[in-house]
Amino acid sequence: MPGLFDSFNEKNLSLKNRIVLSPMCQYQAFEREGVPENWHFVHLVSRAIGGTGLILTEMTDVESRGRITENCLGIYNDEQAEAFKKIVDDVHKYEAKIGMQIAHAGRKSVIEGGDIVAPSAIPFSEKNPVPRALEKGEIEDIIEKFAQGTRRAVLAGFDTIELHGAHGYLLHQFMSPASNKRDDEYGDYGKFPLEIIRAVKREMPKDMPLILRVSAVEYSEGGYQPEEMLALSEQFVKAGVDMFDISTGGDCPTRPHVYPGYQVKYAELYKKELGVPVISVGKLENPHVAEAVIQEERADLVCIGKGMLRSPYWAKEAAVELGVDLKMSGVYEMGY
Repeated sequence: MPGLFDSFNEKNLSLKNRIVLSPMCQYQAFEREGVPENWHFVHLVSRAIGGTGLILTEMTDVESRGRITENCLGIYNDEQAEAFKKIVDDVHKYEAKIGMQIAHAGRKSVIEGGDIVAPSAIPFSEKNPVPRALEKGEIEDIIEKFAQGTRRAVLAGFDTIELHGAHGYLLHQFMSPASNKRDDEYGDYGKFPLEIIRAVKREMPKDMPLILRVSAVEYSEGGYQPEEMLALSEQFVKAGVDMFDISTGGDCPTRPHVYPGYQVKYAELYKKELGVPVISVGKLENPHVAEAVIQEERADLVCIGKGMLRSPYWAKEAAVELGVDLKMSGVYEMGY
């Protein structure tokens, strides 16, 4: 059976272990709109130094109004791409791979005075403003912006692309009957994400894997059922998705009871039913829990979020806990 520190390969993505830095918004782009700064460099490169196999950027948006806040990252101009390339190059120095999570916030944007858009004019919560329903031409324009963002990410040297179709952001909004009440062709819950998948695949090298993060289940009335999202995901595989990053919820303020591995059963389901590699996420920072998920073949990779916020060297510390030899760069190994 594979273990947490065994290698993983999908198309041309070769990872030295099965540990993934979970994409986590930093809200630290203060100097230039959407451009990664020294904070982002330190955040991402330090986790590579710490032994992580795959680094995923935070949600990086395809247009200015698609950011959650004014301090979120973007991939809609060349200045942003050039700053990301510096990060990519340094991550690669430490034998880690890096993927960009590309997205659009839709109705979850909280930019003051922003043009907040969504499939339908339905707010995320009572505290959020009512968004403007997108016109058909605007939807087509956003699809092209996903393609342009992917093109920039590929040129910047990223090893993989992850589309954010979970947590109530724009792709998720189109997929959910709770947020998509359209009466045109984009009222078909699969149409918008399928068109984005096809658009970004055209911009990716054929041997680069495409990852899609989905919420396998919603925690509100009026949303989709798990079997409905699974059926949509079958279409996504046919359109070109190579791997799934399985999370839950996010299209409403309701939150589930959280415990170690609470989302693993959904990753296991997707792995079994779709026959493609899956990433699991959600309170997996105990190394023995993460190891069990991999050893039991319930998922192929594990995303570590809060555990890596506490320690950029989580991978090294997990290796020590599990009795695995993992050498750190420079003099850092002396600390162990």
